[in-house]
Amino acid sequence: MDFERTDVQDRYCERARTIAEKKLLPGYAARERDGRIEPELRREIGGLGLIAPEIPVELGGQGVDRLTSGMITEEIGRGDINVAYLQVVGSLVAQIITGNARPELAQHWVPKICTGEEIVGIGLTEPHAGSDAGMPRLTARRDGDSYVLDGVKSLSFGADAAAVVVFARTGPSEKRGKDISAFLVPLDLPGVTREAYSDMGTRAVGRGAVHLDGVRIPADHLLGAEGRGFTQVMQGFDFSRALIGLQCLGSAQQTLDETWRYVGEREAFDRPLSTNQGVAFPLAEAETLLSAARLLCHQTLWLKDAGLPHTSQAAMCKWWAPKTAYDVINQCLLLHGQYGYRTELPIEQRLRDVLGLQIGDGTAQIMKLVIARQRLGRELAP
Repeated sequence: MDFERTDVQDRYCERARTIAEKKLLPGYAARERDGRIEPELRREIGGLGLIAPEIPVELGGQGVDRLTSGMITEEIGRGDINVAYLQVVGSLVAQIITGNARPELAQHWVPKICTGEEIVGIGLTEPHAGSDAGMPRLTARRDGDSYVLDGVKSLSFGADAAAVVVFARTGPSEKRGKDISAFLVPLDLPGVTREAYSDMGTRAVGRGAVHLDGVRIPADHLLGAEGRGFTQVMQGFDFSRALIGLQCLGSAQQTLDETWRYVGEREAFDRPLSTNQGVAFPLAEAETLLSAARLLCHQTLWLKDAGLPHTSQAAMCKWWAPKTAYDVINQCLLLHGQYGYRTELPIEQRLRDVLGLQIGDGTAQIMKLVIARQRLGRELAP
């Protein structure tokens, strides 16, 4: 790995940092109250090339590498972790569609994702199953030149998504991960209803469920080969797991930067708080942990760009970076005393928002299982 940032990376990171400071930080609490990300803000970020920037230029992306995409995600996360998730989902879904959809379908949807014109969600898990994504109850039945879908999927951006990528059972096998196909489902079709969830954090993401009752989609909305969607499409999640790690680290780093300033200015017993080892040393430890987690995420994306195996590293990113971010934000809240506990500062909101990403997109237990299987093989792993 070359640790020197390129001019391209500097340019995109500067764009992301500017909008994070000028628009995302000031509106962070308001977006939680509203329970959504403003469409005009989404389009502005897309117009700057900050959504799914690794997608080829001919499909509306910027053609940058995945490492640059990760750096952008962290910078956006400094301003608003929920807006950063818009980029994470955009990159994941745009990559899935680009690699698996028919060219005309990709040409219709991917540029809209990149520009922020539309959101396409990801419907992997179901309310009854949680982490057991390989056993969906959603079914897709072939009927002439269409598929008919029945079932329920959980997704982020449930109220605003124009379409969703879902995984459904298309064959008789009841084995985990078998006879599962992926589809792109527009959400303006007859038989689609939406249900909003009430979450303790990440409210601007607007998680919910989509109910598909006899929803008929064209057969050419199949992604990849029938019956092989789970194994084909799931490969993209190694990429998004590193992005989620950086998304959380951005929020934690912003909180840590603010806390360094606070303890240097706040006085107790006639001297700054920062002159106490019990204050400065935990922050030094936090700085070290965030730097280490960031390097792990960067390594994962570098391996992805190089076409090298990175499944274990991606799983490490997904369980360790959100946990580390949560621990750092919690420590910063405590060092702010009563002010950190109050809602006037954004720290408590960040704590709630990061907590959700220790659950969503793969729990720590699932990620550790992935790592163990990579090291031991399925026969010897738990």
